[in-house]
Amino acid sequence: MPQPQRTAVTVRTPATSANLGPGFDALGIALDLSDEIEVRLRDDRDVTVAVEGEGAGTLPLDDSHLVVRAMRAAFDAVGQTMPGVDLRCRNAIPHGRGLGSSASAIVAGVAAAAALADGGDRLDREWIFQTAADIEGHPDNVAPCVYGGFTIAWRGAKTWRAWTTSPAPGVRPIVCVPRQSLSTERARGLLPETVPHADAAFSAGRAALLVAAVRDCPDLLFEATEDRLHQSYRAEAMPDSAALVESLRGDGLAAVVSGAGPTVLVLHHDSADAPGGPADRPLDGFPQNNSAVVDSIRQRAGTEWHIRPLAIDLVGVRVTSPRSWTCVEE
Repeated sequence: MPQPQRTAVTVRTPATSANLGPGFDALGIALDLSDEIEVRLRDDRDVTVAVEGEGAGTLPLDDSHLVVRAMRAAFDAVGQTMPGVDLRCRNAIPHGRGLGSSASAIVAGVAAAAALADGGDRLDREWIFQTAADIEGHPDNVAPCVYGGFTIAWRGAKTWRAWTTSPAPGVRPIVCVPRQSLSTERARGLLPETVPHADAAFSAGRAALLVAAVRDCPDLLFEATEDRLHQSYRAEAMPDSAALVESLRGDGLAAVVSGAGPTVLVLHHDSADAPGGPADRPLDGFPQNNSAVVDSIRQRAGTEWHIRPLAIDLVGVRVTSPRSWTCVEE
């Protein structure tokens, strides 16, 4: 029997980190730092928006809000007119920092539309992924946001594709978030049209190694996160991030620029021996437990960075309703 149309929905979407060094525009992980939206249908066609947390006071409060635009595009995709809505956003993901805030907003809007549309109970994660990736234009952040875990995403012959897996136990992301932001458009504008064949081959090998390192062999994370495709070209736009990555990697930590930056991501393994540095030396002053590593990163980063240890979100987008229905199962 068809379900009655829902009138309210709550959606949680995780932050994400893409690229992870050599996996440019393909690899990503979901982080246990989430935005949450509440959407309630109205009897008219009006749209109201309220924002708490990140972006409050700066984000638009009308139809131009990214969640609303994503909802409208999703309703269009199923041939329906978007109704009026009251949207409330509780944002925890920093904006313009390379942590997938735009993908989070787009996935949230698409998932909310999937839950509220007539016949929306037939729309699953795959539909949300395809629709959100169409809107975003690339799948590297969208895939982990939808599916959780560690993902490889690409464009197939006709559709977006994604493969997801759970990382090895003990792999812990630590994010170093600066105060300043950086637009993805500016970061992409610094990339050259061509790169040396040797650099492309190097990064292809490291990207393959990174899949093995995250999934099965975390002691290889340091070598696996070496990159020659994008980070050095973008360094001029985020010199502090580039310097922090170099400093942390000099101490043997698997540090990379998160997405387009300027956040720096460290992939730490709780139980492993220290990863080798340039001379395969142990970490200087880095006892192998999470809190000690965080403290040491904080000392090197200084007060201008917010250092935050996280876990990898294994669920992805969560959709629930006050009426105890579920569109996307947790």
